[in-house]
Amino acid sequence: MNRQLILVSASRRRHKILTDLGVDFDVEIPDVEEVCFDDDPRQTVCENAGRKAAWGRARRPGMCLLAADTVIDFGGQVVSKPESLDEARKMLQAFSGTIHDVLTGVALYAPAGATRIHVEKSTVQFRSFSEETIERYFASVDPLDKAGGYDIDQHPEAIISSFSGSRTNIMGLPAGIVRQWLVEQRIGMRR
Repeated sequence: MNRQLILVSASRRRHKILTDLGVDFDVEIPDVEEVCFDDDPRQTVCENAGRKAAWGRARRPGMCLLAADTVIDFGGQVVSKPESLDEARKMLQAFSGTIHDVLTGVALYAPAGATRIHVEKSTVQFRSFSEETIERYFASVDPLDKAGGYDIDQHPEAIISSFSGSRTNIMGLPAGIVRQWLVEQRIGMRR
């Protein structure tokens, strides 16, 4: 039996990751108020992923749901999406030459059970770079709607020297844990 999956997310990167996994899915864009626990990145992603999943369950009862939230853990402080180019610029200036963790809370729900929340962590090492590098980066990458104001899938060589852990987690959805859950739930994959 193949079940239908609902992705509760507006993120194009999450759509791309699921598509690359060969999953057929529908999308619901959640209308929830996200929270931020400034000094607790893990609690932030768990709470927001859970809120999105609860919203999806109320909207599409009886369906398998996947929801997620991603933030940067920068020295124990939450860094989320910048609200302006100036804020994105300040984020990248702060990241220059440093290391930070990317946390994604993934809420997985199947009608036969409770919502399961998994937190995936990856680590990113940034190059040291100038303000001119940031401006060139912004000319080719839209930093808004991305935790930390950057995208590892677009021109990472300009700002990132290395990373460890799941690359797709840094993009916003850890493919490994998602693939495992899809198989467990017998949710249809094209390949």
